[in-house]
Amino acid sequence: MNLQQTSRRSEKLESVVIRFAGDSGDGMQLTGGQFTLASVLAGNDVATFPDYPAEIRAPTGTLAGVSGYQLHFSSSEIFTPGDSVDVLVAMNPAALAKNLPFLRENGLLIVNSDAFTSKLVKMAGFESNPLDEGDTSLERYQVFPVDLNRLTRDALVDTDLSSKEVDRCKNFFALGLMCWLYERDLSVLVEEVETQFRKKPRYMNANLLVLNGGYNYGENSAQFMTRYEVPAAKAGVPGTYRNLQGNEAIGLGLIAAAHRSNKPLFLGSYPITPASDILHFLSQQKALDVLTFQAEDEIAAMCATIAAAWGNQLAVTTTSGPGMALKGEAIGLAVMTELPMVIVNVQRGGPSTGLPTKTEQSDLLQALYGRNGESPLPVLAARSPGDAFEAAYEAARIAMKYMVPVILLSDGFIANGAEPWRVPDVADLPEIAVNELDNADDFPDGFHPYTRDPVTLARPWPKLGTPGLEHRLGGIEKWDITGHISYDPENHQHMTDQRQARVDGITREMPPSEITGDASGDVLVVSWGSTYGACLTATRLMRKEGHSVSHLHLRWLNPLPADLAEIFPRFGSILVPEINNGQLYTVLRSKLNFVGRPYNRVAGVPLQIDDLKAEIAKSLAS
Repeated sequence: MNLQQTSRRSEKLESVVIRFAGDSGDGMQLTGGQFTLASVLAGNDVATFPDYPAEIRAPTGTLAGVSGYQLHFSSSEIFTPGDSVDVLVAMNPAALAKNLPFLRENGLLIVNSDAFTSKLVKMAGFESNPLDEGDTSLERYQVFPVDLNRLTRDALVDTDLSSKEVDRCKNFFALGLMCWLYERDLSVLVEEVETQFRKKPRYMNANLLVLNGGYNYGENSAQFMTRYEVPAAKAGVPGTYRNLQGNEAIGLGLIAAAHRSNKPLFLGSYPITPASDILHFLSQQKALDVLTFQAEDEIAAMCATIAAAWGNQLAVTTTSGPGMALKGEAIGLAVMTELPMVIVNVQRGGPSTGLPTKTEQSDLLQALYGRNGESPLPVLAARSPGDAFEAAYEAARIAMKYMVPVILLSDGFIANGAEPWRVPDVADLPEIAVNELDNADDFPDGFHPYTRDPVTLARPWPKLGTPGLEHRLGGIEKWDITGHISYDPENHQHMTDQRQARVDGITREMPPSEITGDASGDVLVVSWGSTYGACLTATRLMRKEGHSVSHLHLRWLNPLPADLAEIFPRFGSILVPEINNGQLYTVLRSKLNFVGRPYNRVAGVPLQIDDLKAEIAKSLAS
């Protein structure tokens, strides 16, 4: 062991936030995902935030082409990918320029010095090379220039890869270095690389050489004299855990619901960012009785889903905001036919094409009211990547019990984010009551498709092809019970009321609203969807400072929990943070009389904890 190794020290940290950033072709999502895997298997609690451009291939070195992956790993429970960044790994000047504002003062800045050519420095908007001696623009940070390009080429000098192929491996050098710096187990990633690239042995061997090269560089470099340890998080509920992304969680939740209800799963979808990965995931699950149909457009996808529900399958369609708009007319047909299905909207920035790869919560009013006529639907939202499994399962359960299409809201932050998730035993999941009818014995005078359950108001779900249960459905208003076409005014009023009452009755399924903090006080923070983690964390921090602040998170958005009318008056002010211009706040104010204020930020990124704390302070002062 040489002298520099003996002088190294190890520092223990509770948590670290790292952001990998580079050109969209630099493999930052892969690098971040691999480091996340290593951190999960090390026992840390993890939250991630992938951030990538909408352009398939923006010009190299431009700000528009920068891709990032933020990872927060901790020895204690966490709920967000973090506000400020402790470590920024920048693969080129554009990545540095775009992400430097997120790096905290005295944070670690690891840069690929080989990429700081005069051309790329100028393209990134720097007047001069910030790495040059005498430049003071980076003096607030701990700067570690690393010749990633050269070191990668040195590691692969004896391979037959082209220069372009060699340069594409530099992300694994950065990954190896970070694994050394934060004491990650390299064997975990070696196994992953061998699995992922087993059909391309040239690339597998190259990536392994570079991965080990980065690790060894940290071990022997005089630059890095401190290693950091983030101990494993305290053991939670015993069980098997895995790293899970939100889109995959939705797919798994739907598969579990299909299994519990003994139904085949049908997905009819048209690819759209950021929902496409649900289609990709489920298309690989044919062995689990999953059928996927990639439609030619959103309207066809929705109509195919209605047909699958008519055919007694657990029918699902997935989309994002623009696709939801196109599905609107057919969703109205689904409302009229009263067939069970799940409609997943993975929200993104809008309007129109908007910001396809950025997160937003701006489709709530569309989900609640975005159809012609009085066409109420149940609406619920996932709060995190792991929670998306339970939300999808619940959406399917309610759809089949109440014979109603259910809208499940997710968003780009949840869809692409990841966290440790405890794998449940399917037998322990809630039972799913299927209102399926497979004989005509109860209808001696002929089958009546709109005969309703006296409690749920659900109509029967006739098994397709059963003698005596023949019937027809369509978009024109129906007579109650018989299902015949009706233009009668009183019947239309009655059927309109029935459809609304069926949705309202779902409140019977809801447990009492859970409040974090005191049951009464000065401020109640009310969140929904992906703002959960930031709102909960901000509330906990304010409570530690002695403030009377509590938090309530809404899973169900239609119907709203019945106990809100009793809870809200117990607080002096209600704060409703959202990544939109106040949609939930508007809904709550229209239904409940309370003193409060919205906090709205529509920037394509998750809400920040420090900003929320400031807004809570304003509510306390008002």
